[in-house]
Amino acid sequence: MFPRFSAAFAVLTALAPLTALQAQTKAPAIKPDVTIRQMVQDISAKTLEEDVRKLVSFGTRHTLSDTQDPKRGIGAARRWVEEEFRRYAKASGGRLQVVQDTFTVKPDGRRINKPVLMANVMATLPGTDPTDTRVLIVSGHIDSRVSDVMNATADAPGANDDGSGTAAVLELARVMSKQKFPCTIIFVAVQGEEQGLYGSTHLAQRAKKEGWNLTAMLNNDIMGNSLGHDPDIKDDKHLRVFSEGVPATETPDEAKLRRTLSSENDSPSRQLARYAQTAAKQYVDGLEVVLVYRPDRFLRGGDHTPFNQQGFTAVRFTEMNEDFTHQHQDLRTEKGRAYGDTPEGMDFQYLRKNTGVNLATLASLALAPAAPQNVGVLTADLTNRTQLQWEAPKIGEKPAGYYVLMRETSAPQWQQKFYVTDTKADLPHSKDNYLFGVVSVDAEGHESLPVLPKPVR
Repeated sequence: MFPRFSAAFAVLTALAPLTALQAQTKAPAIKPDVTIRQMVQDISAKTLEEDVRKLVSFGTRHTLSDTQDPKRGIGAARRWVEEEFRRYAKASGGRLQVVQDTFTVKPDGRRINKPVLMANVMATLPGTDPTDTRVLIVSGHIDSRVSDVMNATADAPGANDDGSGTAAVLELARVMSKQKFPCTIIFVAVQGEEQGLYGSTHLAQRAKKEGWNLTAMLNNDIMGNSLGHDPDIKDDKHLRVFSEGVPATETPDEAKLRRTLSSENDSPSRQLARYAQTAAKQYVDGLEVVLVYRPDRFLRGGDHTPFNQQGFTAVRFTEMNEDFTHQHQDLRTEKGRAYGDTPEGMDFQYLRKNTGVNLATLASLALAPAAPQNVGVLTADLTNRTQLQWEAPKIGEKPAGYYVLMRETSAPQWQQKFYVTDTKADLPHSKDNYLFGVVSVDAEGHESLPVLPKPVR
């Protein structure tokens, strides 16, 4: 039985056989990146609270609300988020590119009763390496609602749902735009989530149509309250991450291979969820990411869903215990309990930590080399060994080496890792008994997402 590892996995160099050069090569030091740690520490609970309260001040941010009023409605909220992004762009020396990506939604017979001009407010931090085409997206949804999803005039504060996610995206842009990353990061407040995931659907379809090399999408929705209700549970030390198991775009051939390999727990989105869990252990004190092996909460969905539907790697972050008296509720008091989604129902220190998980995940991915390509496990010979081969990534910086990850088939997280500088490995461990993955790593220890091997002869 292998030990269960936390933030820093044990590195085993006892690969057999290894060349003399490989045996003498040391793996990059496994230690937190000081720049990432400083960025996480720079996240401000005070700024997060100020941003949430400002979003609440617009009265309602319902998708069908007023777009022209300077102080109330979705239009005023969008313009303010754009202004904040532009303020951060100025501080970044103009590197942060800000735009409202507009699109029109026609009546759908459900939650859109008239043609609506919607807008996703986007701030793009271009990568510094012109050969690195990877794109990372982090989102929250700007719109809000009350009990009646079609009520566009009542006060709908939307402090936690999803002022928390929108404020997190703003804070991430403020902190991260001061740094440089080889690949592109997009910070976006999407519209239309409550009416049917319209903003995220538009963005996912655009990414697919334009051929973005979208490596990861992080969706933040309802992530700023640490006190659940029914039952009442206080928990500011855990954050859930939801991830799909079987990819939504799986083809019949891919399904056949998945069943053969029993890899239903190793989709790209599951790998991203595990990556976020490790990043949290490395960089965010007093918080643990809890892996929930579902695409979203029971029978529900969110803004990562359209990205999964387009074949992209995407996950959702949500607080550990929700308080449904504060979600989708008219402002009122019944039997001494206040209903409605107001800032008073939030925990901004908890939101700060959850925002830190996003930053640690994004920055670690952005600084890492691209993932290896065409990873395969050789199956020509019957053997109790495992022989792997792969190709170096064709974009971005060349990796310093690679880690081969290994775990028991029943283990939720990777348990061991082996460092090699070649693009192949011969392991004295049976592919019958273990699952394997391969990641690229740079000289500072930043790792890509894992890639599972496919059978090759």
